[in-house]
Amino acid sequence: MQESQRAFLESLLTTASPSGFETDGQRVWVDYVEEFADEVTTDDYGNAVAVHEGSGEGPEIAFSGHADEIGFIVRDIDDNGFIRMSRIGGSDRTVSQGQHVTIHTGEGPVQGVVGQTAIHLRDTGGEEYPDIAEQFIDIGATDGDEAEELVEVGDPITFSSELYELQGSRLTARGMDNRIGTWSAAEGLRRAVEADVDATIYAVSTVQEEVGIKGAQMVGFDLDPDAAIAVDVTHATDNPDVPGDKQGPVELGEGPVVSRGSANHPRVVDLARSAAEADDIEIQLQATGTRTGTDADGFYTSRGGIPSLNIGLPNRYMHTPVEVIDTEDLDAVAALLGAIAAQAGEIDSFAVDI
Repeated sequence: MQESQRAFLESLLTTASPSGFETDGQRVWVDYVEEFADEVTTDDYGNAVAVHEGSGEGPEIAFSGHADEIGFIVRDIDDNGFIRMSRIGGSDRTVSQGQHVTIHTGEGPVQGVVGQTAIHLRDTGGEEYPDIAEQFIDIGATDGDEAEELVEVGDPITFSSELYELQGSRLTARGMDNRIGTWSAAEGLRRAVEADVDATIYAVSTVQEEVGIKGAQMVGFDLDPDAAIAVDVTHATDNPDVPGDKQGPVELGEGPVVSRGSANHPRVVDLARSAAEADDIEIQLQATGTRTGTDADGFYTSRGGIPSLNIGLPNRYMHTPVEVIDTEDLDAVAALLGAIAAQAGEIDSFAVDI
């Protein structure tokens, strides 16, 4: 990964972008892709699309990642100045207490902590985790009036975790889900531009995936590409606490994960596997018999159906503040997208043979 690409990734990971409040993160993405894309556009909800105009001899393919991350939102401020919160997306109640958080207000960030009663004062043994709605944030305010001068109902909240390098090529941060997807879409487009491929390639950074795959539905309808490839994280199942019945073949550091089944169109799967083989890119396979849970599910049902594929990046501890990836996997995802863009010019149609 070159220095500029690493700086781009770090900017994405350190810019808060909870669902419904993606503007700052999208600005980072747009500023980066404007350096090499033929055109960059955004829609009314903030979905961003950058394009490499091909020769006209190949299909139109979208590389997509979602810009939003899970988080919380201010639900209420009580008379004592404590803040009650609700979920944004699939936030995990088992990891939220005792964490530093940032409330993103119109006047700037406000720091707080999610309260956790000291172990000395709790009845221990058989404890249960309170629902997010029962947890509270302490910003240090002495009463409700002081808190309301700083924070409004509806302000988004994220964990205040940072990006850290682990051993080797491992990296940890909140929001890997799915800054790695928007990074990959941009880098896949950059490789398509540098190779001047025949296919028209769109890089897409969607909004509001974590609250129902909304952005992909918007973009899929408006863009209507011949095929769409959604890059998202997928569960690495190689850490010790994964239950035996949920363990699968996905390992950190073993390459991108190509999904098969449900939304994943067999012709697009074949293209990805062929491109990987041609460029000696190691991939892993994953079965998704019902749904992918990614933007691929939004794209493939848009209009009359868009042949789609989910490419996953192995990720440990998803939907926590300490998600872990391997940057060698991430480089391989970008390489795979570039290889797909190069081969796609040879495809006349993605329709299945019946």
